[in-house]
Amino acid sequence: MLKFINYIYHKTLFGYILRYVYYTLRYWLVPDKTHQQIRFKKKHGYRLNLKDPKTLNEKIVWLKLNHKTPLHTQCADKYEVRKYVAEKIDEAYLVPLYYDTFNPEDIVPENLPDTPCIIKANHDSSGGIFVYDKNNVPWEKVQKNLKKRMARNYYWNSKEWQYKNIKPRIIVEKLLLDKKGQIPFDYKLHCFNGKVRMIQVDMGRGTEEHCRNWYNTNWEREPYKWSANKGNGVFTDPTDQEIRKPETLQKMIELSQVLATPFPYVRVDWYDVDGQLYFGELTFHHDGGMQPILPKTWDAKLGAEVILT
Repeated sequence: MLKFINYIYHKTLFGYILRYVYYTLRYWLVPDKTHQQIRFKKKHGYRLNLKDPKTLNEKIVWLKLNHKTPLHTQCADKYEVRKYVAEKIDEAYLVPLYYDTFNPEDIVPENLPDTPCIIKANHDSSGGIFVYDKNNVPWEKVQKNLKKRMARNYYWNSKEWQYKNIKPRIIVEKLLLDKKGQIPFDYKLHCFNGKVRMIQVDMGRGTEEHCRNWYNTNWEREPYKWSANKGNGVFTDPTDQEIRKPETLQKMIELSQVLATPFPYVRVDWYDVDGQLYFGELTFHHDGGMQPILPKTWDAKLGAEVILT
């Protein structure tokens, strides 16, 4: 019976109509505020307080609904943010850009470098396509994937306004690898009112071993976890493994605070490749404000440190 229902839903015209009606009601017709309230109650188990937000997650959602500027749109655009970074700190911190285009059919071997690279869309949050050897890539499949992504406005799923007016573009950047040929750690610095408050380090991304440690600016462990769901009830909880304090930490903090100055809350991401810092991205609403901070008392403690403006 379930197989029959699944076939009707996914393989027939009637199923297409059902899906269209469902997604129209869920994403297009429901007001942003109502959408956030429903999701927040489901994720956190209590009603979202937007009149007087207290917790960090509540304040992140409040900012999502109320803090909307052209600078947010620029900085959410993986292509346009490069101009902001170059102006505020230095273009030396940008990952080398090999190619950009509005047309997925331009993504062919002759337009790409012979060295490892990563293909991204500038307007979504779906990660990138890793290319180690361009001669061993199913390019038709890649183009098909990119066409779907280019046709999608990420705002309608996330209800994060900064994505709404980004013109979709494909960018090809250098794939960052350390001397051992491995993807470097990425360090995510959470900034409250222009100051770095805590540092998130993710290890084993994309694997079952994905975990997440939290540190303060002195590289001491923080007493809470703010974990993402890996599926099947498993989360990216902290590990007992200690991560060595990066030699570039102080520089990361200084540069992050320059980039974070205009925003009450923002996460600034960095890659450290054998001592060379590269800017990753700016994220205004970590996990959409939809992942609990545990113990819950820390959601309130951290929230008290963010001043909404």
